[in-house]
Amino acid sequence: MTGRQKIYVAAAVLAVIAAIGAFVAGRYYVDNKKTNFTEKYVLYVYPDMTADQVLDSLQANAGVIRPKSLKRCFDKIEIASEMKPGRYVVDDSCTGIYVARMLAFGWQTPQKLTLSGTMRSKGRIAQKIAAQMMVDSSAVGAALNDAAFLSEYGFTPENVFAMILPDTYEMYWTASVKEIFDRLKKEYDAFWTEERLAKAKAQKMTPMQVSIMASIVSGETLKAFEYPVIAGVYLNRYRKGMKLQADPTIAFCYDYTLDRILKKHLKVDSPYNTYMHIGLPPAPINVPPKACLDAVLNPENHKYIYFCASPAFDGTHRFAVTYSEHLKNARAFQRELTARRRAKAATAK
Repeated sequence: MTGRQKIYVAAAVLAVIAAIGAFVAGRYYVDNKKTNFTEKYVLYVYPDMTADQVLDSLQANAGVIRPKSLKRCFDKIEIASEMKPGRYVVDDSCTGIYVARMLAFGWQTPQKLTLSGTMRSKGRIAQKIAAQMMVDSSAVGAALNDAAFLSEYGFTPENVFAMILPDTYEMYWTASVKEIFDRLKKEYDAFWTEERLAKAKAQKMTPMQVSIMASIVSGETLKAFEYPVIAGVYLNRYRKGMKLQADPTIAFCYDYTLDRILKKHLKVDSPYNTYMHIGLPPAPINVPPKACLDAVLNPENHKYIYFCASPAFDGTHRFAVTYSEHLKNARAFQRELTARRRAKAATAK
């Protein structure tokens, strides 16, 4: 081989090496530095999902620009064996290798677990949690009825409603039942500050008694501005040693299946029947909002003993100090109710 031929061979080898280097560098840049997605997508990876299923989900929803590059990244990180269940957020800033590593190392984006609205049964609570977290509703329901488990938090299956505060909790989607309950208890402890404990003591009530009273107030109205007024009514009755005679406790006795509470229902044999028993029922009858708890701790100072629905039919109430005044309010409501029923019947003809 002549000197010139050797030069040609060397140049060819260098060109091949350069081409390979450029190819490798290009792949590295595409895989590691260049975004590979056009859409924001929240990816939920369940324990039984395969790498191919995750790839399909990303391609269908995250606007994958270079599918082969993403597959290459998955293979490099060995996603098939390393992928962790979780909630992951993919957006147009993500590279393929970052997403692969995110799935392999479990770099989850926290989930916001929102507990709000009417919660009058353990089944409803379990459904709300399971709808937003990876846990199964049956597992949550079992925990809510597990005396030994709840005793670790200082509660029982009967009074566990008091531990659950309506709020938005940030935690990982894969949190276990215990981790979820740990978070709920942490929020409960944070709520009961020294100031709130002092206010409960001033009312001669324990935090549990405050929760029980708050659950009754919550059952009476959906109007938050009425919470302190209604709390004041029941506290006035409570301090006087009167029966609370709270309709929500009767509804609870019948598992909230009654359309209307009639006189016969007031005779139900239950410790929760405040028409029969003086004082508070044994435990909360629902999960009261924080505003209801604070209303019991900061009630409106008045002398009202009675209240009934307003004839305006707007969800508000009329309040009274004397029974005779209460009867006037009740008759006004009944007259309006009768008039509306007659008008409805006439329209239906």
